Amino acid sequence: MPTLIRDVTIVDAHGTDDSAWVLLDEGTILERGAGDPPPADGATVVEGRGRYLVPGFIDLHVHGGGGHSNEGGGDALLAALASHHRHGTTRAVASFVAAPAAEIIEHLRAAAEAARSTPLLLGSHLEGPFLAEERTGAHDPRHLRDPDADEVRALLDAAAGTLRQVTLDPRRAGAEAALGSFTAAGVVVAVGHTEADYREALDAFGAGATLLTHSFNAMRGIHHREPGPVLAAVDSPGAFLELILDGDHVHPRVARMLFDLAPHRIVLVTDAMAAAGATDGAYRLGGSDVVVREGRATIAGTQTLAGSTLTQDRALRVGLDAGIEVTALIEALTLTPARVLGIADRFGLVAPGYAADVVLLSSAWEVEEVRAEGRLLHSTSLSDEECTLEE
Repeated sequence: MPTLIRDVTIVDAHGTDDSAWVLLDEGTILERGAGDPPPADGATVVEGRGRYLVPGFIDLHVHGGGGHSNEGGGDALLAALASHHRHGTTRAVASFVAAPAAEIIEHLRAAAEAARSTPLLLGSHLEGPFLAEERTGAHDPRHLRDPDADEVRALLDAAAGTLRQVTLDPRRAGAEAALGSFTAAGVVVAVGHTEADYREALDAFGAGATLLTHSFNAMRGIHHREPGPVLAAVDSPGAFLELILDGDHVHPRVARMLFDLAPHRIVLVTDAMAAAGATDGAYRLGGSDVVVREGRATIAGTQTLAGSTLTQDRALRVGLDAGIEVTALIEALTLTPARVLGIADRFGLVAPGYAADVVLLSSAWEVEEVRAEGRLLHSTSLSDEECTLEE
């Protein structure tokens, strides 16, 4: 059944359109316009009452949520994804931390099966194990290693075409060959968790890497004598830059600077672990114990950040408070991550022919309704079970 959403302010990467309407049917946006919509016989009508309508958020880097970790298997992975639906994320890539090879293969197989069960899971991201010991972050250093051809082949086979991203330290022995193998298989290679300097990172981007994993975190910062990986990514026109915009991982003023330095290339990610959308307490992230206090996740007994408890709607509000333009923020949550994965012809805009993934937000930018492929996933006025019945 068609759905007509009218009297909304549409905001996407192309700008803002007041008093607008959009018609959805069979998982696709059929029409978009301004003013009075044409008659839509038999359509379900949603009154926007001037609220904001934006494309569904796409998260390229998320480890869990709602008390569930991606490493818990297919059901846990889907439950984590569902918890992020409530915050406007309609599509996501499931991230995994460093682990023994056999465990990673199990995770990739579980993610591949889950991705076959729902198009809302776009695939998997291996944040480990090919990282620098000096920049482990929350990864268990016992499981960090150099990439070799046999393991790369085994990972690609296990994922069965669903491996979307791999984070790689370009200083690792075998990194250059692994980068070539992954990119040849259509996998996005990200530079991250590395001691690489500006030139080394620049060379990696020149060799085919196209993403920087959580800019500024687990890498050298910007120094006047050593620009580091962030400016290497900025200076590489084909590179995109992840950013965790929670006000903690990166200062909001620095985040605003990054948007200015690399317009249309910033990708807002959560790097969320199981505690996102859940309560404070004790958790696990891969093989590490994590403590969450007041929403801040750290490795137990340390002050090392262990992912985040961020959700994409909160990243939007943090960015607005930082003075970043709303269209740039929405682009970084929607169209730019779609560009990273090469799916920007179908996702990331409120436009005819695009997937009917849309989020209705209040005047305070709080999520009120979420639709993916036109299906109602979440509504603040209905329970999740009632949302299912609506469809």
